[in-house]
Amino acid sequence: MNFDFSDDLKLLRDQARRFLTEQSPPEVARHVLEGGEPYAATLWRSMAEMGWLGAAIPEQHGGAGLGYEGLCVLAEELGRALAPVPFAASSYLATEAIILAGSDAQKRRLLPMLADGSAIGCFALAEGAGNPDPINVRLRVIGGRLSGSKWPVMDGGVAGFAIVVARDEANEIGLFLVELTAATASRRNLTTVDPSRNQASIEFAGARAEKLGMAPTGWQLVQRLLERAAVLIAFEQVGGAEACLEMARSYAMERYAFGRPIGSFQAIKHKLADVYVAIELARSNAYYGAWALSADVAELPLAAATARVSATEAFHLASKENIQTHGGIGFTWDVDCHLFYRRSKQLALAVGALPYWKNRLVDLIETRNAA
Repeated sequence: MNFDFSDDLKLLRDQARRFLTEQSPPEVARHVLEGGEPYAATLWRSMAEMGWLGAAIPEQHGGAGLGYEGLCVLAEELGRALAPVPFAASSYLATEAIILAGSDAQKRRLLPMLADGSAIGCFALAEGAGNPDPINVRLRVIGGRLSGSKWPVMDGGVAGFAIVVARDEANEIGLFLVELTAATASRRNLTTVDPSRNQASIEFAGARAEKLGMAPTGWQLVQRLLERAAVLIAFEQVGGAEACLEMARSYAMERYAFGRPIGSFQAIKHKLADVYVAIELARSNAYYGAWALSADVAELPLAAATARVSATEAFHLASKENIQTHGGIGFTWDVDCHLFYRRSKQLALAVGALPYWKNRLVDLIETRNAA
C-alpha cells in the first residue's frame, strides 16, 4: 500500500493552494464571520467551475471523478485557507449519503446538481446537544411526512435540501431526502463560536420526506457516513493546523525580545516542536484514512476514528499555541489567530465530539484484539 499521493494529486494540491491563497484570504472568512453574507458565494461558484464540488462524484453523474484521494487533497487546502463555504456539509455528508444509499433515480437527479453547485445539501442528524447515538433519533416520518426539529445542522441555513436521519413507521432508522422550502421548513441560524460556518436549527412542519433508496438502512449506514466524513474533516483539520504552525513560526522569527527573535528561546522552540509532532502524527493517520476510504476496506472504521482523534487534537493544540506564541496581540480581533481557533472548535464537534471518537476507537481496538 502507498501512503503518499500521486504526482497528479500533488499538482492538484499546488493548484488548489495557489487558487485559495488568491481567492480565499482571511478577509473572506472575516467578511462572512461579521455577517456580510452567509457564505462566500463567489468562491463557491469558482470551486464549482473547477470541478471541486464533484471531486468524488462519478463522471457519469456529472462529477470530476477525482476519487476520494482527490477530495482529501482539496479538503486539506480548504482547511488551510479557512474557506467559508458549505463544502463539508454538501460534499462530505449530503453527497456521500446519496452515493451510499440513494436509488439510481435519486443519483441521476441530485448528483449533477451537487457537482455543478446549483444545489447545496446538508445532513440533519442531531436533535439537540449530544453525540451521535441511535437513542437520540426521535423524529419519525409518518405517511411520508416529517415534523419536528433538528439542530445543530451544519450549513442548514444555506442548503436547498437536507438528508435527514429519522425513523420510519416501523421505527427503523433511515435517511430521508427533504426539500427545504419556506412552506415546509422554518430555519433559524444559531450563534456559534465560528460564524464563518453556518449552523442552523430546522423545524419541519409536515415536510414531504422521500426515503433514500428502498431498503431499510439502519444506524449502521449512518455510522458509515460519519466515518467517511471524519476522514475528510481530518484533512481539513490537518490543513488548518499546518497554517497555524506556519503563522506561529513566522511571527517567532520576526518578533524580537531582549535583542533576539523569540523563536530562539527554548520555550518557543519546544512549543512549536510539540505542534509539529502532533501535526505529523495527524497527517500520517489522515493518510491512512484516505487509503482506507479510497479502497473501501474493512479497516476504514478504525482508520477514521484514529484520524479523527489525532487531527482534532492537533488542530486544537496548533490553534491554541499559535495564539500563545503571538503573545498579547494573539487574542485580539485584528490578528487572524482567533479565526483558526474558532474553526478548530467548530470542526471538533462537526460529526461528534472528541470523547465520542476516543470511545469508538477503544471499542474498535478491543473488538479487533478479541477476534
